[in-house]
Amino acid sequence: MKRRAFLAAAAVPLASRRAISGPGESVATTPSPTVVVGLERVLAEKGAPLLGRSIGLLGHAASVAADGRHAIDVLRDSGVRVVRLFGPEHGLRGLAAAGEKVAGGVDAASGLPVVSLYGDRTKPTPDDLRGLDALVVDLQDAGVRFYTYASTMLLCLEAAADARIEAIVLDRPNPIGGERVEGPERDPELPFSLVSMAPGPLLHGLTLGEMARLTNARRTKPGRVSVVSMSGWSRGMTWTNTGRPWVNPSPNLRSAEAALAYPGTCLVEATNASEGRGTDAPFLLVGAPWVKADALAREAATPGFALEPATFTPVASPAAPKPKHQDALCHGVRVRVTDATGAKPFELGLRLLVALRRHSEFAWVREGAWLDTLTGTRSVRAAIERGDSVDAILAAQAPAILRWRAARKSALLY
Repeated sequence: MKRRAFLAAAAVPLASRRAISGPGESVATTPSPTVVVGLERVLAEKGAPLLGRSIGLLGHAASVAADGRHAIDVLRDSGVRVVRLFGPEHGLRGLAAAGEKVAGGVDAASGLPVVSLYGDRTKPTPDDLRGLDALVVDLQDAGVRFYTYASTMLLCLEAAADARIEAIVLDRPNPIGGERVEGPERDPELPFSLVSMAPGPLLHGLTLGEMARLTNARRTKPGRVSVVSMSGWSRGMTWTNTGRPWVNPSPNLRSAEAALAYPGTCLVEATNASEGRGTDAPFLLVGAPWVKADALAREAATPGFALEPATFTPVASPAAPKPKHQDALCHGVRVRVTDATGAKPFELGLRLLVALRRHSEFAWVREGAWLDTLTGTRSVRAAIERGDSVDAILAAQAPAILRWRAARKSALLY
C-alpha cells in the first residue's frame, strides 16, 4: 500500500475499512485483540508510511504492540530509522512519579538520545527537531484533559508545524470511550498548563488522533498532521471491549477500572483527603483519617459505581514518594465500576468533593486553586462553595457539552 493511501485510511468510515494484515503476518499474540492500534498497522505494513525517513518518536511505557514490544523496537525492526526519542511526564519508560521532573539523556535499552518534555521544557525546540523528517506520536491517553499526555502532544504538533515537518499520530483507544463527554470547558482566562491545554469539556471523548485533527484544523496556519487510525474500535467501547491487555500509561493508573474512575477520583487531589496514591489501588480508594466512611459511601453514590466502606494506609513508594496521610490509617471508600457504559466519573468526582467538604477537617489544597487548575475553571469550586447541588452543576455544563459534540464531528475518525 502506498503511503498516501495508508494514511488516507484515517479518514474513511470504520465500516468500510478492514484490518491490515498479510499472509503469515501477525500484529498480536493469541488471542488477537479486537482493536488493532496505529502502531500495529504500521507493523503490518512493514514500516509504511515511515520508511526512508528520519523520525523522532514521542512515546512512553504503554507505547507497545499487543505482543508486548515497545514502539521503538517495533519501528526499528520494521526498518524505520528512529533517530531521537521524546519522553512525556513519567518519562519514556514510565518510571517517574507524578510531577517529578524527568531528565533527558540516552535510553539504555535502545541507545538512542532522549529529549525530556517534562522538566526544563515541555515543548521541543528547533534544535530538538533538527534533522527529522517526521515526529511520530504514540501515546496511550486517559481521555481526560488534566492527564498531561494530550497537552504534550499538542505542544509537539505546534513545534512540528513551526519546524515544517510532518507530525504522525499512531492512534490508540480512548480507554473510557468516545461517547462519554462530561465536565466543564476550560476557562481561557486561566493560565494554560500541561493539565489544561486540550479543548472541549473535561472528558472530551476523543482519541489523540482525533484531538490532533481537531486542533490542527483550528490553527491559523495548520501543520502537516497525519493519523494512522485503528481498526476495530468504535466510540461506545471502553477498554475492556478492546480485547487489549492493560499496560500502565503512568505509574498510578493501573487498571481499566481505575481509568473509568480516574476523571472523578483524581479531583480529590485538590483536597486534603487521599485519592489512593501510596496504596495498591490508586484512584479507586478515597479517604482520610477523619472521614466517616459510611456517610461518604452514601452521600457520594453515583450511577455506574459502587462505593464500599474501606480502610487503607498509604505508604511511600517510587510511584508515590510522599502520599497524603502517609502511614496513617484512613477511612473512606473503595470505588468499583458496576456499569462501564453508564458510569459517570465526573459526577462521581463532584459527589465525592461535596461529601468530603461536609467534614469539619476538610480543606482545599492551595485554597482551592488546584481544583481550578484541574477542572480548567473557577466555576466548579465556586458552585460547590455556594452550596449548589451536583445536579445543578451538571445542568449548567450541558449546553457546552452539546456544542462540543457538534463542533468535534468533523474530526471524528470512528
